[in-house]
Amino acid sequence: MKRVTFALCALLSGSAFASEAAAPAAPVGDAKAGQTKAAACGACHGPDGNSPSDAFPKLAGQHASYAVEQLKAFKDGKRKDPMMSGQAAPLSDQDMLDVTAFFSTQTPQPGMAAKESVEAGQKLYRGGNMEKKIPACMACHAPNGAGNAAAKYPRLSGQHAAYTTKQIARYKEGNHNGSANAKMMQDIANRLSPEEIKALSEYIAGLY
Repeated sequence: MKRVTFALCALLSGSAFASEAAAPAAPVGDAKAGQTKAAACGACHGPDGNSPSDAFPKLAGQHASYAVEQLKAFKDGKRKDPMMSGQAAPLSDQDMLDVTAFFSTQTPQPGMAAKESVEAGQKLYRGGNMEKKIPACMACHAPNGAGNAAAKYPRLSGQHAAYTTKQIARYKEGNHNGSANAKMMQDIANRLSPEEIKALSEYIAGLY
C-alpha cells in the first residue's frame, strides 16, 4: 500500500511539475520598441517620462505592472479621464507592455518638498495616524517611495505635489480602476484632511 501511495504521489507530482514547466511565459515589454511608441506620450509626460508640468504625472521609473493596469483601465473606461482614455484606446496589450517597459527603465528626477510640509508629511508617510486609522504610506510604497512592482503599488517618490493632490481627490470621488488596491486607497483618501493631503503630497515630491 505504501509503495502504491508513494508511486501515486510521485506520478501526481511529476504531472504537476510537467504542467508548470509547460505553462506559457508571461508576456514582457520591449523597451526599445516602447521608446518609439511612446513618442506621443512625451508631449505631456516628457520624452524620458520626467514631466515638466505638474499637471501630468512623472512616469520615469514607474513600475510597468502598475502602469499597464492603469492603461487598461483607461481603455476599458473603468478609470475616467477624457485625454488618457483617448490615448489608450488604440493601444494593443503589447503596445502597453512596450511603452511601460520603456518608461520603467528611465531615471526619475527628484523633486523638491516644501520646507513647511516636511515634518507633518514625513510623520504621516512613515507613521500614519492611528487615531484616524490611516496606515503609514511606506508600508505599501516603501520607505523611499519606490513602491512594490509585484503588488502593483506605484512608485511615488519625486512625483509632482499638485498631481498627487489631484489623484487623492479622485480616489475620494471613486474615480479609479476598481482594483482592490484602488479601493483601499479610496478608503484611506476619505480619512485624510486637506491639510494632511497637502503635507503628504509635498513630502512625496522631495522623497527619493
